[in-house]
Amino acid sequence: MSRRRDQHESDHRGRTEPKLGDLGGLDEPPRSAAPPDDLPSMDAEPRGWRRASKLPRRSRRRGWLVPVLVLALIGVVGGAWIEQNRLRNLLPRTELNDVLSRAQQALAAGHLDGDDGNSARELFQAAVALEPDNDAARNGLHQVGMAEISQADAALQAGQLDVAAQKAAVARELLGGGSDVDRLDKMIAAKRGSQVQVSTLVDQAQQAVAAGQYGGEHGAGALYRQVLAADPGNAVARHGLDQVGDALAAQAQKALDANDGTTADAEIEQLAALQPNNAALPGLRAARAQVRQQDSAALDAALQQGDEALRAGRIDGPGDDTALAHYKAALALAPDNPQAEAGLGKVAQALTVQANAAMDAGDAAQAGTLLDHAAALAPKSADLAAARARLQGMAQAKSSPQTGIKPGAAPKATAPADEDSAADAGMLHPALTPQQSEQIASLLQQAQAATQRGDIMLPPGKSAYDLYRNALAIDGNSAVAQHGLQALPGVVLQLFNRALAAGDLARAGLMLDNLADLAPGDASQNILRQRLAGAWLDQADRQLAGGNRAGAMQALEQARKLAPNHPRVLDLTARLQSGT
Repeated sequence: MSRRRDQHESDHRGRTEPKLGDLGGLDEPPRSAAPPDDLPSMDAEPRGWRRASKLPRRSRRRGWLVPVLVLALIGVVGGAWIEQNRLRNLLPRTELNDVLSRAQQALAAGHLDGDDGNSARELFQAAVALEPDNDAARNGLHQVGMAEISQADAALQAGQLDVAAQKAAVARELLGGGSDVDRLDKMIAAKRGSQVQVSTLVDQAQQAVAAGQYGGEHGAGALYRQVLAADPGNAVARHGLDQVGDALAAQAQKALDANDGTTADAEIEQLAALQPNNAALPGLRAARAQVRQQDSAALDAALQQGDEALRAGRIDGPGDDTALAHYKAALALAPDNPQAEAGLGKVAQALTVQANAAMDAGDAAQAGTLLDHAAALAPKSADLAAARARLQGMAQAKSSPQTGIKPGAAPKATAPADEDSAADAGMLHPALTPQQSEQIASLLQQAQAATQRGDIMLPPGKSAYDLYRNALAIDGNSAVAQHGLQALPGVVLQLFNRALAAGDLARAGLMLDNLADLAPGDASQNILRQRLAGAWLDQADRQLAGGNRAGAMQALEQARKLAPNHPRVLDLTARLQSGT
């Protein structure tokens, strides 16, 4: 195919129109290629046309290449800027690396701060001065700050408040503050505040030691324990507590040598509470157990002799062979011993019986003397109160026998008409006025209501006991009042059993105390004490198993008051003191 320039075209290159040429030889076979003649090839197209067609294509290539080169250059520069620290690390820096290495060694050795130029803080700061943006140096200073916090905590626990404060200040400088530093500052301030109180307690404890006041709530032992609670590492308090322990052990041994079992027990218990591992405790307990065994034999003998004297009628009077003397001897050996106290109650009952016999014989003076002796032993006995009311009725009858009535009989308007009635004039009671009768009826109604509520001895003036006595003060021969008063011990026993079954041990204890007042000679009270002590011990075991040592100790104390020699009391005491 060939091209032809348009003769009318203004362009000097002209316009080439397509030309088909000769179409007559389309059916002929193609001609064979001409043999090579080893001559250079010639382009038949016009030279100007080829140059004109290739120039725009080269210009287009150069146009996009320049922006690409610029972007590549920007990327290289930016990457170098971002990775400058890593790139720097690739370069040899002998001085900086040496400083950082020494700083890490000082940090590992715990040499955090100082002014000798070799501390971790100083070396890391030197590294920062050499290269302010060095990550290793800045991270090292942060590690120094955290290490200062750890050392400050240790100093605080050791009671070195000045050291802790200095290290906390360094940590604040390095870390710029933070919750850990604030926590340290608050704890240091609290410790400084408690030091003033600790110093005061130490002075008070030393004064108590000088005065010989070792035990008790305000004794030296308790004061030193308060100091150790506020400052466990206080050496003065620990030494002072050792002194108190030695003093208590010496006092306990002195009491044992003097056969003063009560004082010895108190001293031993105080020593065990203050220093459970005191070396003197085992020996003191062994010695006390031996003395207690001897005292137990003497106690049994005194109780037996008291019972024999009571059966023989040797109730009261001069000499050492009376029931009263033997029971008092038993109490001297074992204060608060339930059997000895019950023995005194039996003596009071026997004296009351004798007083009633004296009143039956018309001997009011002898009856009064016997009742006074009984009141010294059992002042709230129901039988004693009834007997006193009867004696008071006798006195009132003697003051106006001509208008009296027989005990329990209906009021009469006239005096006795026959000799037999006249012989009974000493037992007559003056006629009650309508107002008195109405007052007695109201008191009896209130007393019965108080009995149903369980208000036996309390509150004062409104208890069943007081209300019945007030009724008997008006009419000492009131059968209803006497019967109600003497029935109170049985009511109390029922209330005790109900409270114990319901697990209300405090109320059961109150009922037991009421029974001891109303019927001090009742032999069944010892059994009731053992039952209540067992319930308290069960509660102590449950609380100890649950980790409530304070509650277990309180329950154990209640059981000890009821039955001090109960085997479980001794076992639980040993378990609590040993921490098991």
